This record gives sequence, structure tokens and C-alpha cells, in this order.
Amino acid sequence: MTAATTAAPAEPVRIGIVSISDRASSGVYQDEGLPALQQWLGSALHNPVAFVPRLIADDQALISQTLTELVDAEGCALVLTTGGTGPAPRDVTPEATLAVADKVMPGFGEQMRQISLQFVPTAILSRQVAVIRGRALIINLPGQPKSIRQTLEGLRGDDGRTPVPGIFAAVPYCIDLIGGPYLETRGEVCQAFRPPAARRETGRA
Repeated sequence: MTAATTAAPAEPVRIGIVSISDRASSGVYQDEGLPALQQWLGSALHNPVAFVPRLIADDQALISQTLTELVDAEGCALVLTTGGTGPAPRDVTPEATLAVADKVMPGFGEQMRQISLQFVPTAILSRQVAVIRGRALIINLPGQPKSIRQTLEGLRGDDGRTPVPGIFAAVPYCIDLIGGPYLETRGEVCQAFRPPAARRETGRA
């Protein structure tokens, strides 16, 4: 009788989550960005995830240092930031992100603004960017938990369909293309898109 072999558990995907706020990082109020990111990603991904969280102030050098550390030292395949993307003097997240970029991915910011414009005309004031550093994708997200979910997930109609896709639908294939891990999403939260040739048989429904 042959003993059954058990497949090795999948290695967790390392994802950096960064909340950028002077007041939250100094304890003036409780940070809501990190819990919102962790909750949404946990619900959207089949993959086991090892989160690497950071709560930091609106300081350009510190933000760049943190992003570099999360990618180069912590081995994160994906880094999501929240906060610091408006026009105010202390909003320097986009500048700090661009400073560590190998490539800029402008489509992510364009789609986030398109989603937010469905709700408020001031969405044109947002300056979110996305970049590639090495084999990692870094994306700036809005600061409010509801806006984080909307931009990642997209807008759902009454029939449950998403007439305006969220940006996360493109994230797994982007990470494929830069040599990162294969991310699988839960279709009821976010249906990732890949060309047929890029899809793998994983046995998931």
C-alpha cells in the first residue's frame, strides 16, 4: 500500500501595505488604511498572504526608503500605499514613489481617477501613480477605506456585474509579466483578467 503524498503548501505571497499619514503615524487618530487594505486583499486572493505593514509620516525620503525596503529587503511582490496623493504641500507619496521606479505604469492612475469621478468631481485632484521596481508592482491608492475598495474592486451594478472594472483585475497579469508569483483572485470579489495563454490550471473553480 502506497502512502498518499501531500502537496507542499503554497508559499505565502509577500505584500507590503503602507499607510502614509502624519496624524495617524503620530497617534492623533487610529489608522484605517492598513486594516482596509488587509481586509480587502484577504477577501480577494486565494493565495496565502504574508502582509508586511508600515505606518509612516508624510515624508518623501521616508516613503521612498520604506518602498525600497519592502521590495529589495522584504521581497514583496506587490506594495500598496494609501494616503498622501492630493495637492496639499505634505502630499508627497507620488513623488516618493516615482523616485524609486524602474518603469511607470500610468494606466493604473488613470483608471483610479475614472472610478472616483463617478462619485466626486474632485477626483481630478488625485495624483495616484503606479510603478515597477525590480519584480514588484507598487501602487498608490486613495486614503479612504471606501475609496480603496472601489478602486481595487470596481463599480458593481444592480445585476452584480462591474461596468467599470477595478484596477486589481489587471494586477495579477502585470505581476506575471515582471516575473512575480501567480496570483489567483476570488471571482465574487474581483475577476482577474489574463490572456488564455497566460492562465494556469490550478484546480480552483
